[in-house]
Amino acid sequence: MKTLIRILCLLLLPMLATADNLRPGDRLQIKFPGESAFEKSFQLDHEGIITLPEIGSIRLSGQTLPEARELLKQKLSLAYKDLSKFDLFLQERRLSVTVLGYVKQPGPVDLPVRANVQMAINSAGGLAQGAQLDKLQIRRSSGLIEFDYKHYLDSGNPASLPQLQPMDVIFVPASPLIGNVQVEFDARTLTASGDAGEDGEAVKVFGEVHRPGTFGYKKDASVMDLIMRAGGVTRYAGIEQIRVIHNGEPYPFNMREYLDTGNPALMPEIHQGDVIFIPQATEQVKNGSRTVYVMGEVFKPGAMEMGDGSGFYDLLATAGGPTRFAETRQIRIIRANGQVQPFDLQGYVDGSGKAQLPRIQPGDAILVPEKTDMNEKSWLKVHPDRAVRIIGAVNRPGRYEWADEMTLMDLIAHAGGPIASADTAHLQILQKRSGGVTESVSFDLKHFLDKGGNIRDIPRVNAGDTVVIPELPKDPNDNRSQWVRQSSERSIYIFGEVGAPGRYAFNDELNFLDILSAAQGPTGLADLSSVRITHRKGDQTEVSQLNLHTYFQTGDEALLPVVKNEDVIFIPKQDRAWLEKPKETVVRVLGAVARPGRYTFDNHMTLLDLLAEAGGPQNSALQDRIMVINRIDGEAHSRLFDLVEFAKSGDYSRLPVLRPGDTVYVPSKEQSTWYRFVSTLQESITVFSFAHLLGI
Repeated sequence: MKTLIRILCLLLLPMLATADNLRPGDRLQIKFPGESAFEKSFQLDHEGIITLPEIGSIRLSGQTLPEARELLKQKLSLAYKDLSKFDLFLQERRLSVTVLGYVKQPGPVDLPVRANVQMAINSAGGLAQGAQLDKLQIRRSSGLIEFDYKHYLDSGNPASLPQLQPMDVIFVPASPLIGNVQVEFDARTLTASGDAGEDGEAVKVFGEVHRPGTFGYKKDASVMDLIMRAGGVTRYAGIEQIRVIHNGEPYPFNMREYLDTGNPALMPEIHQGDVIFIPQATEQVKNGSRTVYVMGEVFKPGAMEMGDGSGFYDLLATAGGPTRFAETRQIRIIRANGQVQPFDLQGYVDGSGKAQLPRIQPGDAILVPEKTDMNEKSWLKVHPDRAVRIIGAVNRPGRYEWADEMTLMDLIAHAGGPIASADTAHLQILQKRSGGVTESVSFDLKHFLDKGGNIRDIPRVNAGDTVVIPELPKDPNDNRSQWVRQSSERSIYIFGEVGAPGRYAFNDELNFLDILSAAQGPTGLADLSSVRITHRKGDQTEVSQLNLHTYFQTGDEALLPVVKNEDVIFIPKQDRAWLEKPKETVVRVLGAVARPGRYTFDNHMTLLDLLAEAGGPQNSALQDRIMVINRIDGEAHSRLFDLVEFAKSGDYSRLPVLRPGDTVYVPSKEQSTWYRFVSTLQESITVFSFAHLLGI
């Protein structure tokens, strides 16, 4: 048993190895991140060759997938440096064969891997007339295989069809019943050519009939009988000029007159060997006292005879009605005296038009113009008196045909709507007024879209107007040539310690925090306790202050000021020049401290906070004699504070009360009486010692 299994493995191993080899028709998927040219799949052609960008054609047929992967990496390394993420996959097995012979579309076909002969023939367009089905052939490198395809079609047994292999050639031979000349020979073809009467006795009918041909002569047959046997006349037949040729002489036959009168004497007699010719109708210019002309985009334009009681609808219907390209809003009635009357058929049918149905008189012309193609480069077909211009930040700016029942919303929608950077809050409409004056009307489309409102509040647009949708300016830090498009009346200014100071678009729906966020917020050096806002609206300028620290601690929205367009927001720097700080907002720290100066102070701070901010007392400071100087009811008061004693007790009630505008003085030991006495004594001893050394 083990020996049998070993023999089977030895027999199947070459077959498995062959199955892993690439062959013509296989679809490969290449993984090459970052290279869009390799994102599609690639297929081996009938020669087993694959064509890739940069490296051209490479034969991969017969190679295993790992071998093909290494070969492609070697070729691609000449054009690309980084191939670490390159990989190759077999996406799909395909069957590539060729179908020749009596098929409608001979040539190579690409099939699924499990396809059979019938699927290959169908991919080649199917069998052609005259194919011999019982002797189809498959030609491959190992030899010729002949099989009975007719038996498969009769029985449906798939075992009667040989299995296809890549590069097979399926040949469909011709039936021996057909001649040496290729012709179509079925019953329908013979019938369409007449009933094949004998030469010399048959009657030939040709021209504008549905089935011209040769028909056998029958006694007492009339012209009408033979025309009916030929399938009747076509729509292009000139039935007034039919000719019957007998013994070389033409005899005219007016079929229309015969149909109108029914007089059999009008039909010429038919003999053996005659020829009946039905010519194509020729165009003739029609005119007369009752003629009306219908021109333009109708199915059957031309001159028409107007009967009693005929109206506009009768004439338009006789002309076949408007085509799908007709501009029914711009129909023109051209009177015989040269006057032109416009007529809006679409508006009249919808009930929105005010015009009456035009009355047509003989000699008038009805012109149905062609609809304007919005994709055309030329806009000359739309007259300025019936066009509206839309420019600015929309997807498709341009000139658009206008009707009275349209609205501003219709126009914006037809232009593709505003783009993402459109300033819809400041839409402008330039309306024409009498005397050549143009008036600009503003409309806040953003507020209307967000909040809604009365549809009557939307400005009315008329033909000849111009609608302008401005674009929001870009960040002036990024592109300083763009922000000048925005007027100062629509801007707010923010300066100082913010991430992106500058001029920003602003509207009534935004607040102080919105503009602060748009400027990327305060920087780390910003003095949030001294924010200033200059209100420029109105006759007078007003300045208000804001302590953002207090807002962030309390969250009280009432602390935030109301800002509007043209206002100026200034956020100062913490270590700005001390002259900018009013004396009523600071406390002065003098004397023996590390950093004497002026410090911002509020009611939540104490003397300890202030001394810590100033770096604390120096080593030479008299910490038990710190002086706090303030002004109460206009009078200056001074009190001492013993920092050493406070440190021992920790009694916060001993801390003096500080207010903005006060002064804190920390005296130095050098200013004490004892220090001056000791210094004088040291100097005297030094002089005495020096004199003693000199022997004075």
